[in-house]
Amino acid sequence: MNRIYLDHAATTPVKPEVLDAMMPYFTQSFGNPSSIYQVAQINKKAIDDARETIAKHLGANTNEIFFTSGGTEADNWAIKGIVEANKNKGNHIITTKIEHHAVLHTCEYLEKQGFEVTYLDVNEEGVIDLEVLKAAIKDTTILISIMYANNEVGTIMPIKEIGAIAKERGIAFHTDAVQAIGQVRIDVKEQNIDALSLSGHKIYGPKGIGVLYIRRGLRITNLIHGGAQERGRRAGTENVPAIVGIAKAMELAYTDFEVKNERIKGLRDKLMNGILETIPYSKLNGSITNRLVNNVNIGFEFVEGESLLLLLDMNGVAASSGSACTSGSLDPSHVLLALGLPHEKAHGSLRLTLGEGTTEQEVDYVLEKLPAIVQRMRDMSPLYEEFMKNNQ
Repeated sequence: MNRIYLDHAATTPVKPEVLDAMMPYFTQSFGNPSSIYQVAQINKKAIDDARETIAKHLGANTNEIFFTSGGTEADNWAIKGIVEANKNKGNHIITTKIEHHAVLHTCEYLEKQGFEVTYLDVNEEGVIDLEVLKAAIKDTTILISIMYANNEVGTIMPIKEIGAIAKERGIAFHTDAVQAIGQVRIDVKEQNIDALSLSGHKIYGPKGIGVLYIRRGLRITNLIHGGAQERGRRAGTENVPAIVGIAKAMELAYTDFEVKNERIKGLRDKLMNGILETIPYSKLNGSITNRLVNNVNIGFEFVEGESLLLLLDMNGVAASSGSACTSGSLDPSHVLLALGLPHEKAHGSLRLTLGEGTTEQEVDYVLEKLPAIVQRMRDMSPLYEEFMKNNQ
């Protein structure tokens, strides 16, 4: 059976070009970049070059790029570091109800430390109201942290406008851009972003490597203490192969950017429209137009999401019902609940996220198999049986 992978929002395969770029730094140029001999200095230059590559694609300065172990660490560092450094100015944080748990759980932790957090509602498409954001700002607000694009439903936030509001009020603005990198063009200066998180394994790079952009002059404390790596901001011997890998992945992500994303968007629309047209009692979650080019998230009434995933897997399709980081949870998606879906409908949602390797034949296969799978599950549902009797 051919396997079809439609969970690129969870992780992506490492591109061969990325792996080729990384390999010499495992066995040949293996020196510690903090040392002074030649093999170490080669690695130091590799890190510097990687930092320059990433800065270029974010519209940042090279000295504003810091490497982390991933998006989760970058989120933690940004949020904890900014509020700790600015607690003399206030104790209020603004975020949204649909953030990744790396943000939400960090904010919950800070609430226990005495900080106040406002969790903004979103509309049925997953977008905040800018007027509500303005109204939520207090004299004690020191940080606004709002994701660039949602990892479950793919909705893109009005980041430039949020950044302008934060800048006007003198408030630090952080965005988790883990899902957005490679699918949108980002300019941190133009969009008034003070701190931005990204991760390598979402853009065909290695796992265990991320980046935090920190605007020069932003007050932020360190999260990890120890040696003087990353210009004294993030201790720990640098993961040189992964750093080289994430930079190569970033470079490739923005090569032929429009062509690649237009192709994926076409396949996304075919998949999305095909499902909605062929499967009754189905509904798109998130925005129809203002969404990531690879994201399809559809809710099916009278269907349980985990069982749907198992049946898809039996038919060779890897998909998701929400965030990969909560796949072990039986609770409905906090994102879908925030969009206003009742528990039973939130439980019946499917996320399909396409990648650069996704083919039209694979989309056709899913469109062929999925209607029968959904109908099979509905045929076993007493709620569906009762619904059909009442609507005949």
